[in-house]
Amino acid sequence: MDEPGTLSPAELRAWRALIEITPLLRRHLDRLLQADSGLSGTDYPVLVVLHERGSEPIRSTELAEVIGWEQSRLSHHLSRMEKRGLIRRSRHRSDSRGAEVTLTEEGRAGFLLAARGHSRAVREHFADVLTAAQLTSLADIMETLKRHLDAAPPP
Repeated sequence: MDEPGTLSPAELRAWRALIEITPLLRRHLDRLLQADSGLSGTDYPVLVVLHERGSEPIRSTELAEVIGWEQSRLSHHLSRMEKRGLIRRSRHRSDSRGAEVTLTEEGRAGFLLAARGHSRAVREHFADVLTAAQLTSLADIMETLKRHLDAAPPP
């Protein structure tokens, strides 16, 4: 009998599969993204959110929360993206302590170019590898885990 708190072989197999495939898939897709578009895997989630906002600025604190980054990490990355002309930062309209971020035309063009290749890579190395039933099950599993973690008190 398993000791309390230990994982069963089936639980351990599922956990190991998740923690091994996540960084492997991300690294593979990030390399393809970089080769195809010159954008990094860390640029991409920022650009996705900004593209979805259209011309509407987003506070950097909200952006950090949406993509799940610490504010300091995002601030450093936004500096690099701004130097490359992908985004523009400005003072918040009603709160001079806060910053707003918008996508530049260069950033939008880069994102649109990258998105086509990224979608093809996700299809080739993820969606087309799984059956429709597996995709549905995986989505259900991930949504269950997200709901649980969203409801859990912060550590």
